[in-house]
Amino acid sequence: MLTGGPLDVLTGDYLAELTMLILGRDRAKDPARGYATTFLRQLEDTLGLALERGVRLVTNAGGLNPAGLAEAIRELAERLGVGCRVAHVEGDDLLGARDWGPGVVTANAYLGGAGIAACLRGGADVVVTGRVTDAALVTGPAAAHFGWAADDWDALAGAVVAGHILECGAQATGGNYSFFAEHDVRRPGFPLAELHHDGSSVITKHPHTGGAVTVGTVTAQLLYETAGARYPGPDVTARLDSVRLTQDGPDRVRVHGVRGEAPPRTLKTGLTRLGGHRNEVVFVLTGLDIEAKAALVRDQMEGAMSKRRPAEVRWTLSRTDHPDASVQEEASALLRLVVRDRDPAAVGRVISGAAVELALASYPGFHVTAPPGKGSPYGVFEAVGTPADTVPHTAVLPDGSRQPIPPAPAAPATPDAGGPPDEPPPPLPPGPTRRAPLGAVAGARSGDKGGSANIGVWACGEDAWRWLVHTLTVDRLRELLPETAELPVTRHQLPHLRALNFTVDGLLGEGVAAQARFDPQAKAVGEWLRSRHLDIPEVLL
Repeated sequence: MLTGGPLDVLTGDYLAELTMLILGRDRAKDPARGYATTFLRQLEDTLGLALERGVRLVTNAGGLNPAGLAEAIRELAERLGVGCRVAHVEGDDLLGARDWGPGVVTANAYLGGAGIAACLRGGADVVVTGRVTDAALVTGPAAAHFGWAADDWDALAGAVVAGHILECGAQATGGNYSFFAEHDVRRPGFPLAELHHDGSSVITKHPHTGGAVTVGTVTAQLLYETAGARYPGPDVTARLDSVRLTQDGPDRVRVHGVRGEAPPRTLKTGLTRLGGHRNEVVFVLTGLDIEAKAALVRDQMEGAMSKRRPAEVRWTLSRTDHPDASVQEEASALLRLVVRDRDPAAVGRVISGAAVELALASYPGFHVTAPPGKGSPYGVFEAVGTPADTVPHTAVLPDGSRQPIPPAPAAPATPDAGGPPDEPPPPLPPGPTRRAPLGAVAGARSGDKGGSANIGVWACGEDAWRWLVHTLTVDRLRELLPETAELPVTRHQLPHLRALNFTVDGLLGEGVAAQARFDPQAKAVGEWLRSRHLDIPEVLL
């Protein structure tokens, strides 16, 4: 990014829900830790180049200790012999602010970009933050550059949308894209946003880098880990139902028309805590009588757990086997046992020992994918609201002075910016249909928010949208994805994107750190949905 073309600001997003738990455990071992050391290692090779080219660096790699990382950067700059003005943002860490309950390791409010903007206006070359929203890494520099007021809602909302598109790097340039075969995505370049004063932007990438920037790749990322029309954040509530995307040339997508509203008066605060201990054994079942083999070993393991049964026991049989397979692996199915309990002894040797002891006394062909272990702790993520005016958001400028950052201004309740929801287009006229996978006419991207999964689905063309919006209802989704049948599912329409966004509450249990299912972050749920067959009008195929 530093050598491929002109750049004003380079951002780095290092924090995910699981990362905060990892950093919290690091800090518990050593109070001087708690930041992403990876960033510091990368900076050794790039700090001089960034300063030479006048590129400012903004990163949330400070994690739980932004002041510590800022000081480490100063020491690095001195060692490299370069002058570097470093600032940081703090106030998000609320662990000691109140009693959050037993087992909480981290408690961090998601701050907006105003503190970053203050640091940049104060002359910082490098700005380090703790927990901010991913989009704040873009709203802060944009507000500092254009001089936006705190209530320039539309401009800020445009920057939030640009920030959301950029936040996952190559996911906007063809990475993890449903129609990856249409582009060369072996080494996709990273995206960049050309921001304008009104908040509109053009998403592009440096010349001669791989991947592609299309309306499709940008739509996919816009739907990732969002939900309905309103996308609330600490700077602004962005109206995703107002976003327009236009192809503006090769590898250029214009993002415009974004409307914004006042943000909520509370800040999302992420809590991570140790939920207990877990263990896992994956039995490989090969050849004939798969169901009977699974029943045998399950009965044997259940007997071993009868004296001290873990609080949670989950069995999953994945029928990956094929009849008359010419490769042994293709003849095998996987039986997965996952156990959880607050007591490590309940998931330790009692589980791994029982599995080992069955090696010569169970189904024919007995083996497991890895030696059973003693179990490990797992984490839980929870989001709660904290009044914005109680969070001590502070910019610590390069000269060491401290600048308090007030919360975003209040505003009266705003009616829907776009008026009543758009009526869906009329359905396609009746005609012949053919059984085919949904992915033949639609793309999808899915992800996690705590224990909920998000599934964004967009149509490939206007006629496909007319069919999709009337066909893919909540009931149809539950039918296609039986795991969602008993869970709360909400459907949102985003007609300008020809897209639907579904939120499935509880699919991921207590979040990614709990590893409740085979795909703990729901990364592939969208591709599972695209693989399901239904009756599709032949005119679309």
